[in-house]
Amino acid sequence: MGKSLKEQIEEEKGILRRTGDKLLNSNSLFTTFLRSVVSSQTASWVDLGLCFVLFAWVGMTAWSSTALGAVAGGIVNCVINYKFTFHADGCSWRAVVVKYTLIWVGSLLLNTFGTQLLYDLIKDCDWLENIGFRKDGYFAAARLFVSLIVSWCWNFVLQRNFVYRRSAFDRHAIRFVNFITRHKEAAPYDHRVDHL
Repeated sequence: MGKSLKEQIEEEKGILRRTGDKLLNSNSLFTTFLRSVVSSQTASWVDLGLCFVLFAWVGMTAWSSTALGAVAGGIVNCVINYKFTFHADGCSWRAVVVKYTLIWVGSLLLNTFGTQLLYDLIKDCDWLENIGFRKDGYFAAARLFVSLIVSWCWNFVLQRNFVYRRSAFDRHAIRFVNFITRHKEAAPYDHRVDHL
């Protein structure tokens, strides 16, 4: 005899709970990547939203509103990744800040110069117009392509394997933050470094 409606509902609730738990807590590559997409999108909305508010309502210049939006988005991304995406509670926040900043600056440089390089390579490719691109869309295509490659191959990989994991670099990062903030605490170092 078949299951009652109540049993079927309870079974489906159990499946949903297990799936939700796996999505939220698993450290598999796939589920971590899905959480990083959520984090990136949230940070992007903070970045863009703040940028437009500062430019349109506060009257700041384009470059300053863009810079402040990018910094705010980076901070939101770092915090969400620390708690939610990579479950890095065992990592020193001081080390994470330094490592995240290094990767963030690298991302900025790769996006900036990568977009310029790709745009310079394709801007005179007339064959692109034959397949539907317009000249004024070349920059957008270059920017989008480079942004996706940098996001997947630089940001995600380095955040997953370096920024939100304990490493030998952490003690140097902690010392640096302590020096900058004039904090007297010695930089702890745990010899049990997480391995990939």
